[in-house]
Amino acid sequence: MHDDDSRVPGGYWHMLDDGRIECDLCPRTCRLHEGQRGACFVRQRVGDAMQLTTWGRSSGFCIDPIEKKPLNHFYPGSSVLSFGTAGCNLACKFCQNWDISKSRDMDRLMDAATPEAIAAAAERWGSQSVAFTYNDPVIFIEYAIDTAIACHARGLNTVAVTAGYVHGQAREDFFAHMDAANVDLKAFTDDFYKKLCGARLQPVLDTLVWLRHESRVWFEITTLVIPGENDSNEEITAMAEWIHRELGDDIPLHLTAFHPDFKLTDRHGTPHATLTRLRQCALGAGLRYVYIGNIPDVDAASTRCPGCNSVVIARLGYDILEYRLDDGGRCQYCGHKLPGRFGHFERSFGNRRIPVALRSTAAE
Repeated sequence: MHDDDSRVPGGYWHMLDDGRIECDLCPRTCRLHEGQRGACFVRQRVGDAMQLTTWGRSSGFCIDPIEKKPLNHFYPGSSVLSFGTAGCNLACKFCQNWDISKSRDMDRLMDAATPEAIAAAAERWGSQSVAFTYNDPVIFIEYAIDTAIACHARGLNTVAVTAGYVHGQAREDFFAHMDAANVDLKAFTDDFYKKLCGARLQPVLDTLVWLRHESRVWFEITTLVIPGENDSNEEITAMAEWIHRELGDDIPLHLTAFHPDFKLTDRHGTPHATLTRLRQCALGAGLRYVYIGNIPDVDAASTRCPGCNSVVIARLGYDILEYRLDDGGRCQYCGHKLPGRFGHFERSFGNRRIPVALRSTAAE
């Protein structure tokens, strides 16, 4: 483990013949002169090496319901200690955490914490998992991996909330330390990614295929539905057909409502009717678990058993109203085993968000 210092050596780079350093972390492949930072802002060339400038520093810590990530098939009802840093390797015009992910003010990172302190705090608060979220953890991979190791030493799970925009070797190293992930599949056209995210679609699809076929990570997919941009029946049907074909029918898809934010304030929020319509498209393409988020809808937020069609997890927002699975995730009505990670359910953490302060040392 590193000392509690915000600057540590960063991996995933190589030297070019012209003297620049090329970052191998994500498909942006930033090429840096001395002192320059990558597009993510947190990885900087110092001398003839790369450094991560945000190790041990966070934009804040909160205890959340796991359903907020969103993960509906990963220890439902449990709580998760969530945190992020600053910066991002995408440039989404609709970012809903823009004050964190787009921050260029390192003084915003007021909460310093070692990996051991984070794991100890999660254990102290009774959280089953720690989530790397708010901004994409890929860009602070070294800090995330160190923290994941500390979490696993205490028997805690780790969760990545990510856009999946990462190169192959870093992807393999990163997800080797993650138990679950929610991957933002922001749209199903390259034009959307280029115009609204400053990125490309294919690397995200590559990550999803890799997660399904080359890892043991439980993952779910989220698409933020933006009116006039990615809300056509044709696009969501094509997306769902691709998920069904390449990933299988048991990968949960979350279709969530857009609210005007950051640089996309000229659009209205996503109507409930739009999400309902698109959910039917995805179900019609063969997906078994399609959820609606950011808008209250008990039916579209609840989980049905594919064996007998009974509601086995009824939800309102992030709160679980009814739970009808055994400890192994089997339907109490017909015995069908649902996909995901399940354990003993006692009660739902519910619609709460608890900010917490951490000590900066591992001493407990």
